Amino acid sequence: MMTRRRLVIFLLIFGGPLLGGQSFESISRASAETPADMLAAQIRSQGFTCNKASRAVRDAKRSKPDYEVWVLTCENATYRVSRYPDLAAKVEKLH
Repeated sequence: MMTRRRLVIFLLIFGGPLLGGQSFESISRASAETPADMLAAQIRSQGFTCNKASRAVRDAKRSKPDYEVWVLTCENATYRVSRYPDLAAKVEKLH
């Protein structure tokens, strides 16, 4: 039976290749991405400008199952972002 210490040593030695070359740090950074960052990236890919996304607030009244509505605040503008899974977002500029 493998002891905890041996398991830790094994993961330190062989963990890198098992992660496909990604470091633990890059994985933790990816999981720390905020909803504002993710929404900003999505609307940028659709041609909108979002400089320094600061916050994203889910609009509970307009959201439904499998349909999310967010208000995204960027340095240059505020957007209402409506999303169905696996489709382009509907983006409305508010300010």
